[in-house]
Amino acid sequence: MSYRGVIDRYRAYLPVTDKTPVISLCEGNTPLLRASKLAQWIGAGKLNLYLKLEGMNPTGSFKDRGMTLAMSKAVEQKTRAVITASTGNTSASAAAYSARVGVRCIVLIPGGAIALGKLSQAVMHGADVLSIDGNFDDALRLVREISDQYPVTLVNSINPYRIEGQKTASFEIIDELGEAPAYQFMPVGNAGNITAYWKGYLEYQKHGKIRQLPRMMGVQAAGAAPIVRGAPISNPQTIATAIRIGNPASWKQAVAARDESGGGIDTVTDDEIVEAYKALASLEGVFCEPASAASVAGLKKYACLHPDFAASQETVACILTGHGLKDPDRALASVAKPKNVKADLKAILNELKLG
Repeated sequence: MSYRGVIDRYRAYLPVTDKTPVISLCEGNTPLLRASKLAQWIGAGKLNLYLKLEGMNPTGSFKDRGMTLAMSKAVEQKTRAVITASTGNTSASAAAYSARVGVRCIVLIPGGAIALGKLSQAVMHGADVLSIDGNFDDALRLVREISDQYPVTLVNSINPYRIEGQKTASFEIIDELGEAPAYQFMPVGNAGNITAYWKGYLEYQKHGKIRQLPRMMGVQAAGAAPIVRGAPISNPQTIATAIRIGNPASWKQAVAARDESGGGIDTVTDDEIVEAYKALASLEGVFCEPASAASVAGLKKYACLHPDFAASQETVACILTGHGLKDPDRALASVAKPKNVKADLKAILNELKLG
């Protein structure tokens, strides 16, 4: 039987019934890629390092896992419109799934703070996109107010069905490895994803699928690190737009995941993010968006600070949450521009040092 998405695959672990219509784009089932060269680059060559490539979901990010369930439950409840605040990936996913089922999608984005690749997706799928004079936290506050007062369904990660769908990524990691990794590194923005992964690991342990639980290692950008700083940040700044969030909606749940797992949440600089971003592409052939590279940057920082860990053979998973084509401008700004040469064979060979 062909693959039909995360609801079909993990129905027994999800809050759905026979009356729940399944709105799917065949999300999930993303690759778990061994990354030996990247482990060497990190300075921890013995690690069993894996990359969970969530950018291979239908709209290019992990958001599709939660959106299939959130949208399916919204349709079950006879909604005619959904609304979301977004730094980009949620808007793309909500717009695509809305188009799939034929409901209205309303998106509020922070003005000037969304990558064009993501914005183009939401627009192409027919969403009503409004750019506000404010940041993501302002947008989230507004959509919460609107959904409280009008008949529209909020599909940000404060919607519990989003978390339920996103937890399926941890199921997939376990199903492939046969056990949970010892450590999982992942970017933290609005903090719904670290919440979801931890929920999934706990549920699989409860059902006897695993013996050990991973240490949940969250990574925030230094300029957008409210959890690490211990207070909301009114004007978060980072090139990693997907995690440019100053007051995460799932803050308490992320802290619980960190503490219950014996893990940690740390920061990395934009320079460290770009360094990891380029290393992923050049060493492993994986093009992810900058926020995704924060997970690898965080792993490298941790390995530098903990020599015993760096010398170990632990199994580690890094979650790469979105595809690099989400933010092509950042990619082009991070590398040298193509050289211009004459349309002449000798000139080309000379430039390439092949002649």
